Amino acid sequence: MAKVKEEKTNVMRVLDQKKIPYTPHAYPHGDGEAPDGVTVARSLGQDPERVFKTLVTRGASGGYYVFDIPVADTLDLKKAAKAVGEKSIAMLHSRDLLPLTGYVSPIGMKKQFPTVFHETAEILDTIMVSAGKIGFQVELSPADLIELVGGSTEDVTV
Repeated sequence: MAKVKEEKTNVMRVLDQKKIPYTPHAYPHGDGEAPDGVTVARSLGQDPERVFKTLVTRGASGGYYVFDIPVADTLDLKKAAKAVGEKSIAMLHSRDLLPLTGYVSPIGMKKQFPTVFHETAEILDTIMVSAGKIGFQVELSPADLIELVGGSTEDVTV
């Protein structure tokens, strides 16, 4: 019997290369739009507080910043701006996202931008983030992830 080859995303390849342990998770999805994060968390049987979404912003200075927060939470733009030393920040338009980052995961973007995780990441054993492709998530130690991307933690939600 032929062995079914597990699909690897670029995020998983980066984690393998850096020898960072992770657990891949796949969830059902339709063609086209990605499901919202809470739906993803539920389909994986996970608490939405453990599943983080990746948001990309642009500061008043023109710099780009990445924020990873629990999927059910909302980014507080004032707290986020303060966390990265900007006067103000705004969400990046979705049409500008892929050309800038390659895909939406804190791991393996074309360029590593300053990354801030919600402070709750520090108290969880593992968190889940996008594996860089709709239908896939990776679960890993938040400490490993934060170290990999050179990130920090702050209270950046409403």
